[in-house]
Amino acid sequence: MKRIKVLLSFIKLAVASKIAFYRNVVTKMTGNAAIPTTDVPLTEATAVTDGLEKAQIAAQDGSHTAIALLHEAEAKADAVFRILAANVDRVADGDEAIILSTGFEPSSQPEAHQKAALTAVDGSHSGSVKLVAKAIRNAGAYLWQSAKDTLPATEEGWKDMDKSTSASIEKDGFIAGCRYYFRVAMVTPSGTTDYTEPVSKIVT
Repeated sequence: MKRIKVLLSFIKLAVASKIAFYRNVVTKMTGNAAIPTTDVPLTEATAVTDGLEKAQIAAQDGSHTAIALLHEAEAKADAVFRILAANVDRVADGDEAIILSTGFEPSSQPEAHQKAALTAVDGSHSGSVKLVAKAIRNAGAYLWQSAKDTLPATEEGWKDMDKSTSASIEKDGFIAGCRYYFRVAMVTPSGTTDYTEPVSKIVT
C-alpha cells in the first residue's frame, strides 16, 4: 500500500492563496500535541508569511524592484514551509489524521478498479470547487452539503449547499487556503440514500 505523505502542491498556489494557506498551517500547528516541536520555529513561519504579504502589497504598483522583492519573499516563505512539511511528514509517518491536523494536504490512497463515491477537485477559478459523485441510475436529484474547517460531529454541523439533477456541480465562494468537507445524497424512486462518506479539500 502506498504510504500517505504530505503534498507540496501548496508551492504552486497563487500568492494570495499561499498566504492564507501558510497562516492556516501556523494556526493549526500552534499547540498541536501531535507535533510538539518543529524544525523551524512557528514564529519564523509567521514572520516570513507576514513578509510575503507585505511584499505582495508593495508589488501592486508593478515596479520591477517590488516584483523582484516579492519573488524573493515568496521563495523564502516556500523554503520555510517545505521544512515544516518535511517535519510533519517525518512525525506523521503516514498517519493521515496527523497530517490533516496540521493544515497540510495529505496524498491519497488510490482505489483500484473502483470509482470513488465522491471526489472534490479544483474548480475553474480561485475559490471554486468541482464535486463529482458516482452516478446512480434513476437518481432524480443530488443533494450537496458542505462544512468548513472541521468535520462535523453532528448533522447540524452540515450546511445545505445545492441541489442538482446531475452527478457533478461546480460551486464558488469558498475561502482560498481553507479546508472544506463535502458529501452528497441521492434522491431515488425508492427514497433518499444516506450521505456519502465526506471528502475534504483545501480550496485554492
